[in-house]
Amino acid sequence: MRRALKHTPVRLAIVGGGAAGMFAAAVAAERKIQCVVIERKARLGSKVLMTANGRCNFAKDISAEQFLADIGPAAQFVAQSVRECPPRKIIAGFKSLGVPLKRMADARMFPADGKAATIVHAFGDLLRESGVPLLTNCPVTGIQPQKTGFIVATKNFTLWAENVLLATGGVSYPKLGSVGDGQRFAAELGHSLVPYRPGLIGLETSDARVTRRTGQRFEDSCARVVAPDGTALYEYVGEIDCETFGLSGAAIYNCQRFIEHCLRERPALEACDITVEASFDRECVRLKGPRPRPLKEAIVTIGGVALDEVNPATMESRKVPGLFFAGEILDIDGPTGGYNLTLAFATARRAVESVASGSCSGVARLASHVRPAQGDL
Repeated sequence: MRRALKHTPVRLAIVGGGAAGMFAAAVAAERKIQCVVIERKARLGSKVLMTANGRCNFAKDISAEQFLADIGPAAQFVAQSVRECPPRKIIAGFKSLGVPLKRMADARMFPADGKAATIVHAFGDLLRESGVPLLTNCPVTGIQPQKTGFIVATKNFTLWAENVLLATGGVSYPKLGSVGDGQRFAAELGHSLVPYRPGLIGLETSDARVTRRTGQRFEDSCARVVAPDGTALYEYVGEIDCETFGLSGAAIYNCQRFIEHCLRERPALEACDITVEASFDRECVRLKGPRPRPLKEAIVTIGGVALDEVNPATMESRKVPGLFFAGEILDIDGPTGGYNLTLAFATARRAVESVASGSCSGVARLASHVRPAQGDL
């Protein structure tokens, strides 16, 4: 007589195969946690491959405390994650995988060959050698809590998991897979979403001093954010690039991010009250009421799953036990220079360590309004 198959849930389903998802899977493999990675695109790390113009500035060689001081609003929420997985620990981790690294004068870290693919391949090799199942070209269509875990639905099959980690990224660069499906699942499961704003993006201008320099980059330039009374609110020294649409580069990106956070935290302040002064090539171009490029082009998304609904000690939902978040899906972001990849790595590690230690709330026991999963386990 044939014995009936006994179905058991996977310990952890990781939805999203970007920076946070790959790092989470690597930690899970190290901790001997049975997991599976489910990625909507045909390969892992699509957005990682384009970071820093394809060179992948994955971290900055600074202390955890300096890192937290630099990122601003989200520092308190991510403090434990970053202290446990600081930038220098991440750097050491890539060295241990045999990845040659290059440190820039400003402490930014890159693979020595200047190719982001080197970082993605290091993850791929590690996960393959660890036997982690990678389900690519496989968009998740719904997540439904059960009495003993979750049903994770795709178009062609369903999967039973004790815990789910949403690591689907933000909503910029949708062609690379960041389409906001993780935020949609979170909202369907009762989470609030902080409205999206573009972070780390260029500013538009038709100033002739910019347009006639299109294609030129100016290192060690300066951009500052100026209040209506002329007070400098923020200043950053770095590269400024002249583009067909206006200005970009690290100095511009970080000023634009500062402005977005100012507008969010000070509702009475309007963009038209702010001026950006960009000093490069002996010019000082003033942008009154600076206009950022569209959100879909932003390096990082400001906004996402509300932090007060997530436990910072575990990265677990306060609303749905067994549901975790990591990376840009959360309302966390940092300046340019490796901060956002470090945030993805650190929060992913904290989530997986919570599952490993049993410090999470366990499998979900809440009802849901998510569409019922289709198909049989």
